[in-house]
Amino acid sequence: MRLREACVEGRLTLAEFSQRADDAYAARTKAELEPVVADLPAVAAPSRKRRRRLVLGIFGGPTLKGRWRVARRMLALCVFAGVDLDLRRAELSDPVVTIWMVTVFGGADIYVPRGVEVDLRGFAVFGGNDEWGDEGEIHPGAPLVRVIALTLFGGFDVRHVPAAGNESLRELQRESRRELTR
Repeated sequence: MRLREACVEGRLTLAEFSQRADDAYAARTKAELEPVVADLPAVAAPSRKRRRRLVLGIFGGPTLKGRWRVARRMLALCVFAGVDLDLRRAELSDPVVTIWMVTVFGGADIYVPRGVEVDLRGFAVFGGNDEWGDEGEIHPGAPLVRVIALTLFGGFDVRHVPAAGNESLRELQRESRRELTR
């Protein structure tokens, strides 16, 4: 519960939440569990970052990575472009976030750390909406990333990737494809 609240408050990124939840479930004693939440304050301080509600890519698209804040509802529009949303270090403003991904003559990817639940829906006309990689063990209380993908003459992918690491987005794409062929 405390980890989920810290994630929603922006104190933990999705990757940090996933790693700490793994550590919490692996703990066998209270002494092993205490370091998992020791640095989290009891009282929440609101994040000063503005939430991203809109991402727009027309004839050239943005890549959002690092620490950024995702609004409860977000629209990403990709027209003749590519949009990449890396959620590994993103701060979620709510336990359930919904991302509307509209792709027209372009491509888009969302990178989610393993252990975070993703609900992918939508449809594609002359294109595809795919989910790559192993979602891993979903942690109770983990945030839910709901994605509604509308694709026309393009492609959209959700990629489940390791929570920690400094791999480039290209390396993560290659690795998620390799996992499916194993």
